[in-house]
Amino acid sequence: MSSAGTEQEKQVKDENTIELPRLYRVLLHNDHYTTMEFVVYILRNIFNKSHDEAVRIMLKVHREGIGVAGIYIRSVAEAKVEAVHQIARENGFPLKCSISPE
Repeated sequence: MSSAGTEQEKQVKDENTIELPRLYRVLLHNDHYTTMEFVVYILRNIFNKSHDEAVRIMLKVHREGIGVAGIYIRSVAEAKVEAVHQIARENGFPLKCSISPE
């Protein structure tokens, strides 16, 4: 086969390739004021974690200072961070949440 045919095949493959969106970790940060129970509530209600998984993540945040609440595409990750900050603010907690590329 000629190199022109190979180049054409490559071009067709490139056009059919779907690029997946980049994923981001949503991180919860420890502080000295937000209660453990509230962090579990956030993990269960915003991140849809089971009770056991929420407790496990909360303890990791408590012990290590940071923990992954979930992994999402950027728009979803940003929406989760905003939801956490809004609910924390409404409840008088300074809970911080951020995103980091996977």
